[in-house]
Amino acid sequence: MIGIVWRLGIDVRWLGKASLFAGWRGPLMRALGGIAVDRANPAGVVEDMIRRVHAGEMFGLVVTPDGTRGAHEYWKSGFYRIAREAGMPVTLGYVDRTTMTSGLGPTIELTGDVAHDMDRIRSFYADKAGFHPEKRVEPRLVQEPTNP
Repeated sequence: MIGIVWRLGIDVRWLGKASLFAGWRGPLMRALGGIAVDRANPAGVVEDMIRRVHAGEMFGLVVTPDGTRGAHEYWKSGFYRIAREAGMPVTLGYVDRTTMTSGLGPTIELTGDVAHDMDRIRSFYADKAGFHPEKRVEPRLVQEPTNP
């Protein structure tokens, strides 16, 4: 995704687990736009991103889905909370192993109707698979009703 945004000339920040920023990698990761996420306090990152947007900082924020390394039932909701509270649209990006393509999909305004918004996101990602398709997690947030 970094290659895509560089090609398009988009100033981005991206969220990564704090261990990626340890030692010699830290300065490089930050120079590439990385922001370390303390998994013990992820809410602090959400609040920080919202504060940056409200302060007038201009950037695209890349948030990758959870569940790429192990079994999970839900996506983490930070991207949704950031977009809604900061008034930012969400552009769906992908790396699709089955077609060996990557790119940016539609940009959507989240409505606050979590089930409706996630239905749109699920529809876009329905035919896409990552590097380990067997580890794919259906785009679903714990905030969605269990019986829509």
